[in-house]
Amino acid sequence: MTVARITEISSISPKSFEDAVVLGVERANQTLKNVKGAWVKDQEVTVENGKISGYKVILKVTFVLNA
Repeated sequence: MTVARITEISSISPKSFEDAVVLGVERANQTLKNVKGAWVKDQEVTVENGKISGYKVILKVTFVLNA
């Protein structure tokens, strides 16, 4: 029997939404064991002086718990 847990994290990139997802998953892998997937719950941009300064994603990360 496999039991998984889902945790929510946010990640910000100055480049793109895709880069924010990559950075978030890489960081989750440093802390969580057995990461199996992630999906984007929400995304937004931060704006400074009328220009986009950051791309933020809220990720739901799924990882399998050890038996």
